[in-house]
Amino acid sequence: MSDIPLGVLDLVPISSGSTATEALRNSVDLARQAERFGYARHWFAEHHLNPGVAGTSPAVVLALTAAATSTIRLGSGAVQLGHRTALSTVEEFGLLDAVHPGRFDLGLGRSGGRPPGAKATAPTATPVADGRAPNGLLIPPRFSFERLLGSPRIALQRKLLLLPGAQSQDYTEQIDDVLALLAGTYRSPEGVEAHVVPGEGAEVEVWILGSSGGQSAETAGARGLRFAANYHVSPATVLEAVDGYRSFFEPSETLDKPYVSVSADVVVAEDDATARELATGYGLWVRSIRTAEGAIQFPTPDEARAHAWTDEDRELVQDRLDTQFVGSPTRVADQLAQLQEATGADELLITTITHDHADRVRSYELLAEEWRRR
Repeated sequence: MSDIPLGVLDLVPISSGSTATEALRNSVDLARQAERFGYARHWFAEHHLNPGVAGTSPAVVLALTAAATSTIRLGSGAVQLGHRTALSTVEEFGLLDAVHPGRFDLGLGRSGGRPPGAKATAPTATPVADGRAPNGLLIPPRFSFERLLGSPRIALQRKLLLLPGAQSQDYTEQIDDVLALLAGTYRSPEGVEAHVVPGEGAEVEVWILGSSGGQSAETAGARGLRFAANYHVSPATVLEAVDGYRSFFEPSETLDKPYVSVSADVVVAEDDATARELATGYGLWVRSIRTAEGAIQFPTPDEARAHAWTDEDRELVQDRLDTQFVGSPTRVADQLAQLQEATGADELLITTITHDHADRVRSYELLAEEWRRR
């Protein structure tokens, strides 16, 4: 499997008893270590109003990380375009590329849920029987995000991120504007040109991130862009997402065939029991996200065990627990190989959170060593 590159997806998690400053230092260190271990990419996610996540601005974290690394590709996973403009996004990544040319991936995502009137998702071509893909990969029941998207905290987040009275641009139009500004071909409806300095001609690799076979997959496919699908966020719809993207794909100057990355939640240790102990806090952390409280600081195993679980709690997180890959290097590499086979992924994106930074770094190291042996 060494011909399938591995990348890192980093939320800049804050552990209980720690601080955002320590989390940022740990993430920069993780990028340095990932470069040494041979990971192809290190992406930073964008999240807001979360007590346990410090990755609020991918571009800022990328600037810090680029200065501390030299060869690993760095990117956003993803810039949330729902509260940004195409111009501000291209300007930020143009600045990054001007100082560290040819090292950045501009991962673009939509935020705030599926907009009214959005197209239905494309049908999944890959058959799923009894919750399994043909090769046995677990495809759990679909989780409803309605409660999360309708929460007061999410509404407040949107209010604070958008200027008063502002409306998000149509996502596909926004992607087209980003591409045109990068290429130097942007024209307003009145025919006025816009040239971004720095930004125009930047050597950034554009990716679209999506959780379903809907607008994101269609936009990425129709424009011949790279696509990143989320098994770790929405495992029920990962096949729908990659199948939808491939069904919409049209060759472009960038790609002559589809190119897909798929993410997975992973914890690796020397043996299965140690890995399970390190992953103990994951369920409680996911619960905090899906109750719309916002991601808590990642708990210690003892803190997680102290939680009194209800049936409702378990239902909230079961799909994520069932699809987290936890264990020895051999066990987890086998599971990742199964995910790659089921989705046809060209790359895999690994996201790992443990309470202690050293355990997190060691997890990535053990996985990289095992992956190279295959």
